[in-house]
Amino acid sequence: MALTLELARFTVREGEEAALLAERLAMVRALDRAFPGARAAWLTREDDGSWLDVILWSSREAADDAEQRIAELPEARSWFRHIAESHGVRHAEVMHEERFR
Repeated sequence: MALTLELARFTVREGEEAALLAERLAMVRALDRAFPGARAAWLTREDDGSWLDVILWSSREAADDAEQRIAELPEARSWFRHIAESHGVRHAEVMHEERFR
């Protein structure tokens, strides 16, 4: 099974960026506890002001399982309320990996 990146692009409700960031740690810790296939998470803001949530999963199956059950986590539901509009979720299979220091 290949590592899989999940890429979720979205915008944040006006005035809620600080809350989104403040609640991020609780949400990703809950994700880690609930889904053993979760490997890492990054939250980025793009040049156009939209956000990109990047999650590294142990496999596509792990990513799909989490996508189906993520709403079961109260921390995730709370965090998602800050999202104004979703621009979709994509998955990409990691074909090569090289780690630096």
